[in-house]
Amino acid sequence: MPSMRVSLATQPVDLRRGIDGLAATVREQLGADPMSGAVFLFLGRHRRLCKLLFWDRCGYVLVTKRLEAGVFSLPKAVEPGVTQLEVELADLLLLLEGIELAGAKRRRRWQPENLTSF
Repeated sequence: MPSMRVSLATQPVDLRRGIDGLAATVREQLGADPMSGAVFLFLGRHRRLCKLLFWDRCGYVLVTKRLEAGVFSLPKAVEPGVTQLEVELADLLLLLEGIELAGAKRRRRWQPENLTSF
C-alpha cells in the first residue's frame, strides 16, 4: 500500500459529477488513465467536500468526504499551470483528516544502497 500513487487535482472540480464525469476529468484535465490503479483526489470550490476515485480491478470506487468544520488544504503552494500534485498515501490520510500539511516537515528517510553487483 505505501507505493500507491495518489494524484490531487489542484483546480476545484464540480463535485456534483459522479463516476463517469470524474473519470472524464481524469482523462481530459489530468491527462491520466482513471483505470491505472492510482487514486485521484478532487476538491470542491469551497474545499469542504472532496471525492476520491480509483479503479479496483473490477470497477470504479467513489468515496466522498465532507468536513463539518474547516476546509481541506493543498499540501503545498501550486505554481500556475500545474493541474495535479502527486502526494503520498500518508499525506492523503492526513489531508482527509483536515490536517494542514503546508508547514509540516518530513524527516529524512532511509534509502537502500544501490546494489549494482554481487
